Amino acid sequence: MTFIKKNIFSALFIIIFLVIIFVPDAKAFLIRGLMEIGFYKPKIETANNASTNLNGIQFKDVKGKLVDLGDLKGKVIFLNFWATWCPPCRAEMPSINKLYTQFKDDKHVVFIFADADGDLAKSSKFMVSRKYQMPVYKVESNIPEQIFTGALPTTVIFDKQGRLSFKHEGVANYADKKIVDFINRLKNSN
Repeated sequence: MTFIKKNIFSALFIIIFLVIIFVPDAKAFLIRGLMEIGFYKPKIETANNASTNLNGIQFKDVKGKLVDLGDLKGKVIFLNFWATWCPPCRAEMPSINKLYTQFKDDKHVVFIFADADGDLAKSSKFMVSRKYQMPVYKVESNIPEQIFTGALPTTVIFDKQGRLSFKHEGVANYADKKIVDFINRLKNSN
């Protein structure tokens, strides 16, 4: 009898392990749970305020409207690179959506959620199915490696002068008060 219970426990463990590995939403659920207990807090003190020429870095939304980062000078820019198939991206989406809803009506803060795959139909459907309000874009120009090296998810924040003020590769909890305070500081600085 002990042998059977041991085998059942082992089989259940293997099944759960395989589900976490192969089902993106299951892995995202696990990562989100770790975020909620304090893991994956973004480190803001790593901001380097490097000068960046944002002119010509363009994104296109689902309606075909082009946005050039160079035209957004005077605004804080929150730029997130993600993909629908990426479990860490899926895990941080609820926290980013919460941050976005806090600032969406603020004319001094702009959010760009760049689908790394460039499939706006798929990414828009993903947002609607999960009831996220964030607008999606696809990359329409070259992105300097200083901003995006291909790691997903990657989040960068530019200050009102267009300087790179924050960069984080990997999952993070963007609903954290430190990020909200950081964006407010950037927004209220000269």
